[in-house]
Amino acid sequence: MTSASTTTAPAKKPRPTLDLVVARTEWLTPHLVRVVAGGPGFDAFADNGFTDKYVKISFPTQLPDGIWPEGPVDLAGLRESLPAEQWPVTRTYTVRSFDATARELAIDFVVHGDEGVAGPWAAAAKPGDRLICTGPGGAYSPDPEAEWHLFAADESALPAVAAAIEALPAEASGIAFLEIGSGADVMELEAPAGIDVRWISREGEPAGETVVLAEAIADAEWLPGTPSVFAHGERGAMKELRAIFKQRELPREKLSLSGYWAHGRVEDQFQAEKKMPVGQI
Repeated sequence: MTSASTTTAPAKKPRPTLDLVVARTEWLTPHLVRVVAGGPGFDAFADNGFTDKYVKISFPTQLPDGIWPEGPVDLAGLRESLPAEQWPVTRTYTVRSFDATARELAIDFVVHGDEGVAGPWAAAAKPGDRLICTGPGGAYSPDPEAEWHLFAADESALPAVAAAIEALPAEASGIAFLEIGSGADVMELEAPAGIDVRWISREGEPAGETVVLAEAIADAEWLPGTPSVFAHGERGAMKELRAIFKQRELPREKLSLSGYWAHGRVEDQFQAEKKMPVGQI
């Protein structure tokens, strides 16, 4: 009689830590600021080839002094040596672009006053500040064989959509539905002529409290054929879109659908809920 054997999945290799230095910032709209960072720490950045590449940024707000210690930062070591309530706060952000020659990467942050951790940090960031993150991760790039492309996003996923649109071939066609707070948040995108960019304004209403994105997509006349869909943003809005895509009988393999955040949740709670029914999309 033989005993059953078990196979243990190999542990995931931790993504490298990038210890970057802020080079400059640029306000793109009243609520969107771009932070460009580089320095020697950029050498640890390894492009994964995805347009929706992301990093997990750590903020030292919970550390005893609220600042990073001098020298290299060992994130795993801090978690081992400090109580949980003193661990750095982590937030996930898309890499808007990177320049291997200049050794810099750009990350766009949504800013709503003093709300949150990352937004206020980005609004106040200045040259010389440290930006500690791990990554990149990612899994999406536009399907080069798609009949047409449908993009749907709020401000949180706008950098990912913008990067995807810029990567499309000149002959690509599609529609991009981009939710913003107001007309003041419209920005220039480098899009092929065949991509119809539609800005969907909440008219000043708070993010996560309207259904304007779902309504715009449900009411729109779609292009002929089957689209390849990238729909990312607030969790509740993505659930609304899931129902619309189901009604349109969109094949699952043509859909990249994900919540980047959830209204009324901080990221730690949002990430924990991904394993629960409420967090499933």
